[in-house]
This record gives sequence, structure tokens and C-alpha cells, in this order.
Amino acid sequence: MASISFSGVERVFRQNGQDFVALQDVNLVVQDREFVAIVGPSGCGKTTCMRMAAGLEHPSSGTVSVGDQVVTRPGPDRAVVFQAFALFPWKTVWDNVEFGLVSLGVDGAERKRRIEHYIGLMGLQGYERAYPHQLSGGMQQRVAIARAYVLDPQVLLMDEPFGALDAQTRVVMQEELVRLARRHPRTVLFITHAVEEAVYLADRIVVMTGRPGTIREIIDVKSIRQAENWDQHSRIEDVMDQASFVHLRSHVWKLLRSSGHGADVH
Repeated sequence: MASISFSGVERVFRQNGQDFVALQDVNLVVQDREFVAIVGPSGCGKTTCMRMAAGLEHPSSGTVSVGDQVVTRPGPDRAVVFQAFALFPWKTVWDNVEFGLVSLGVDGAERKRRIEHYIGLMGLQGYERAYPHQLSGGMQQRVAIARAYVLDPQVLLMDEPFGALDAQTRVVMQEELVRLARRHPRTVLFITHAVEEAVYLADRIVVMTGRPGTIREIIDVKSIRQAENWDQHSRIEDVMDQASFVHLRSHVWKLLRSSGHGADVH
């Protein structure tokens, strides 16, 4: 089981000689192969949650676990996709996607099979020998996602992965991620400022309060998506026209606005 569990998590930072609480009493379980998005104002601890699940930071109290193991450091069971594409500029698309597989000691034939599979899924055929500077931002992020999926991780951690993209490219990437997530489900923790993005992508949405960040409400999207058959639509605008989508988006906005922290989400 590749569930992610936050149990009584608190994170305290020290700044200018004073302690401040970034996260307080966070309790959350992301089930195996569930896609959970976290939304909330800047500074509420969204990215800190992701970094603790990745093993890049540690709670001041409480525990973060993946499966039955407490997270103490990064591991091959978890892959991270950041807002900054974080590609190696001196490596080609193929070599960037291959890098983690080489580090894990995957044999050449298996590396080739996996790379070809995910390059195909992400629409990167014909660009295998291109370098990052020769690609658009959207294509670079496709490479970053392929590099994460090719490792066959149990958990995928995504920190505003489309935040640096223009609006049109962002929509295309959201559609691509939905398609990929349905065909190859993973346990996903997705951090975003964008309310519509969260409603479109997630099985559940976690709405955070302002600092100190804690969970205000958890909203079930999957049951509504399945009941309304959103996945029959191939384009995001068709989903956004659904009355159920509009209702959920409005509900998330009201939660954020009522806390007085709606200005920095969109």
C-alpha cells in the first residue's frame, strides 16, 4: 500500500531569532492510488507538507509515513515534480528521462522499454535528442513528468508543476495529466494555488487555513466526477461547464474567502 499519512504534524521554523508555527495539527491520509490536491493561501504550509512527504523536510512533531514506513529521507518509492522543471540542461530529453533509471541500476533493455513508453505517452516522440533549451516550457514539464513516471514510483509528489506555464499550455498539461493519471494511477499529492485546477484533477481537495496552516475541510470530488461522468469529456472547458464542477469550485472559493485568504489563490 502506498498511502501517505500525516499524523499530528506540526512544523515550526525559526526566523530572526523567533519561532513561528507553519503547520499545526495536520492529520490526513492519502489512500493508495488516490489523487489529492492541497489548496490554500501562500504561507499555509502546502509545499512544506509535500517536502515532508518527500523526506526533504521533517516535522517538528508528529509523523509522516508512506505505507507503514515513517519518512526520514528521500527514497525511490517517491518521485517529485517541481514548478521549476529541474532538467539537466546538458542532457537530451532521452538522457533526462533515463537518469533516474541509471541511478537505480535498471538494465538497458528495461530502461529502453520504459523510456519509449512514457515518451510516447507524453507526446515527446521526435524530441528524444533535443536539449531542454530547444523545448517550450510545456514540453519541458512533459519531460519532467515522464522522468518521474518512468521510475514507477509508488508516490508522486507535485508542487505547483504547472505554475510557471502560460494559461493555454497549463490547460493542455492538465488534460494530459488527467489522461495519464487515469491510465497509470499513482498515489498523488498535488500542491496548487489554482482552485479550478484542483477541482479538475483531484479525487479529494484539502483546503488549508492561513498560518498556522491546518486542514479546514476535505472535499470529495471523485464521487461527483464519477456520478456526473466528467471523464467522458476530453476537454477541460467541457468539464468546467458542468453544474457540479461550478458548484464545487464555488464551495472551495467560499471556504478560502471566508477565512480572509482568497486573494492569493485563483
